[in-house]
Amino acid sequence: MEARDTRGLSDTAKRLLPWLVAVGFFMESLDTTILNTAVPAIAQALKVPPLSMKAVLATYTLSLAVFIPISGWMANRYGTRRVFASAIGIFTLGSFLCGLSNDIHLLVACRVLQGCGGAMMLPVGRLTMVRTFAKSELIDAMSFVAIPGLIGPMLGPLLGGLIIGYFHWSVIFFVNIPIGLCGLYLVFRHLPNYRERRNFPLDTVGLVLFGSGISLLSYVLEVFGETTLSGREILGLLAISAALLGAYGLHTMRTAHPLLRLGLVRIRTFRVAVTGNLFTRLGIGGIPFLLPLLYQIGLGFSPIQSGLLIMPQALAAMSLKLTMPLILKTFGYRRVLIANTIALGCMIFLFSTIDVSTPVWLIVLMAFTYGFLTSLQYTSMNTLAYADVNEREASGASTIASTVQQMAVSFGVAAASLAAAFFIPDRFHAAAPAMIHGIHLALWALGALTIVSTIVFNGLRGGDGDAVSRHKAQIPQA
Repeated sequence: MEARDTRGLSDTAKRLLPWLVAVGFFMESLDTTILNTAVPAIAQALKVPPLSMKAVLATYTLSLAVFIPISGWMANRYGTRRVFASAIGIFTLGSFLCGLSNDIHLLVACRVLQGCGGAMMLPVGRLTMVRTFAKSELIDAMSFVAIPGLIGPMLGPLLGGLIIGYFHWSVIFFVNIPIGLCGLYLVFRHLPNYRERRNFPLDTVGLVLFGSGISLLSYVLEVFGETTLSGREILGLLAISAALLGAYGLHTMRTAHPLLRLGLVRIRTFRVAVTGNLFTRLGIGGIPFLLPLLYQIGLGFSPIQSGLLIMPQALAAMSLKLTMPLILKTFGYRRVLIANTIALGCMIFLFSTIDVSTPVWLIVLMAFTYGFLTSLQYTSMNTLAYADVNEREASGASTIASTVQQMAVSFGVAAASLAAAFFIPDRFHAAAPAMIHGIHLALWALGALTIVSTIVFNGLRGGDGDAVSRHKAQIPQA
């Protein structure tokens, strides 16, 4: 493999790299949230029931789940520049075709194409960053790249509401085109092209087993609470998914070069970062789902007002990003992740106090604080994953981390949906007071779940990740 020798990389290219990766992350993170706002308008335009639009959302998630696992192999074989550029190109083409679609089935097919491109962006972008920047530089670079991932979901509802209010629904998809074309130009000019000189054959059997298991699980999570499937049928699908993933686990023990190198979980920092990402998002991952319900249905705000109340989260991530490396350097990963996870749980508890009498300035202040804490959490977990991963393991680590993160997003929304369904049995016809009370209880459940996830980070030792954070532990812990 080409060594991570950045001496051959110009200062301009190294400086632009986080921006290039951020372009891909922004396009991907913006896409789903901006589309959610447009679902009723698109359904009316295509003359289909709004419930049928669930397929448009689900097929994108399924495509991500299936194609993320091969991203590392693709990058090793064809090079990071070529694969990342192809990912942006395919995603942009899919967006263009989605905007031209005049039939629900054609729109679903184009969303699959979009998902193929989106699946490559996150893992290949991370892999390029890990191979370009020294571990001591990784937090600064990753904290910058994490911001678009936060901005996209915050801007999505607001931008989607504005587009639907003043333009044709197809503009929702056309927004990606100028961003994608600009990204393509810069990628070909400045993105480094890391690849393996010796690559192994693709694990086709593993791809079928893992892809089938993950896509089935993603489907169940996507339609959870909004399907005509019975409880027995849902459990049956989950059992089939578990069997496929279990078969993949057995397969990895018998093949020399598996699709996902599960042996990487033996690395403590990687294992804690990945499992922490999964369990933490069970609580915080559903907040973008619950807060719009609270603001719009409970408090009576418009979609644009609701989006404005959520935007301070992104502003906090941008304005305070320079403090995150300093915090990690001062306290180290273990202290930061334990304290920050507890703080996130407490902030979710605070959100449950919002009602019709809460002043807007207080909601904005809470959103700003929560945005800083979530940004610190994601940056810490994403950089810790590579603390003890060597050059050869970086590709597999990036693929696993990205796959788990995608699944964690689905798990988080499913957990929020379950909590909402439990505390608001008739959430489609509930009056505002009942909606507010039910969402408050759901927020309490998610806050408690977030605090419980702190247990995962107790597995860290005092000096773990110091090569990345540059923290100097005074009293090393055994």
